[in-house]
Amino acid sequence: MSRWLKYIACALICSLTLGACSRMGLAYRNLDVIIPWTLSDYLDMNGEQKGWFHERLKEHLSWHCSTQMPGYLDWLDRLQNMVASNQVTDAALQDRATEAKQAIAETAREITPSAVQLLRGLDDKQVAEMNEAFAKDQRKRQEKYLNPSLDQQIKDRGERMEKRLNDWLGPLSQAQRQRVAAWSNALGDQNTEWIANRAHWQKQFSAAVAQRQSPEFPQRIETLLVDRERLWTPAYRQAFAKTEAQARSLFVDLMAESTPEQRQRLLTKIEGVKKDFSDLKCLKAAKQG
Repeated sequence: MSRWLKYIACALICSLTLGACSRMGLAYRNLDVIIPWTLSDYLDMNGEQKGWFHERLKEHLSWHCSTQMPGYLDWLDRLQNMVASNQVTDAALQDRATEAKQAIAETAREITPSAVQLLRGLDDKQVAEMNEAFAKDQRKRQEKYLNPSLDQQIKDRGERMEKRLNDWLGPLSQAQRQRVAAWSNALGDQNTEWIANRAHWQKQFSAAVAQRQSPEFPQRIETLLVDRERLWTPAYRQAFAKTEAQARSLFVDLMAESTPEQRQRLLTKIEGVKKDFSDLKCLKAAKQG
């Protein structure tokens, strides 16, 4: 997943599982990526489908902005208060993560009927192209994340995290950098289970789309988009739990080692996210309404 979730989740637990951060203004125009695949990346839609999709997307954005965005602002307030009061604990981070997951699920459930309608309208050529795009995605991730040696994977993961943290906290101290290195080392070959599970999900999605005219199709898609964790491989379920726990532990320790300047930078960054949200025209209109 990308865009708004990754942005605020980086502030929460800086988790590699959730990926890189990006600016809200660009992010919010792409609500379709709330699901674990980006339609424009995997589907070659024709003109009629694109027109229909963008109209539906506008409707979903309007719903999302008026019903969900106020909750995100409250969530950011809670996050900000944690940092300001120096109460960044494992339990508090678990609460924020649970709230974020619930928000994702609610939005995914809202857009599922549109996804079902779009997917049911695909022709066989489009489905074949989608499956080839999945295969290309797998090859690309294999090359980037699995082909390097394990030592290199660990080194690259630590460098990616340090780069993100530099953005949120400013330059890290030697102790903080060592903690990031220890975090990356503790995750070991997590990339293997992550990519295997991604391929597992894509395989199930392809199988569902192959039977897109069946009566069971809407329920299968809802499970794939809303209840993804139910379909995880046992190995990935275990790996993900470890990854989340390690990310929380990392963030707790980094904040314990943080300077007043780093905490202020983080608070300022979170305030910037809140402003990005508050400045959205749709949210202003919802408040006025």
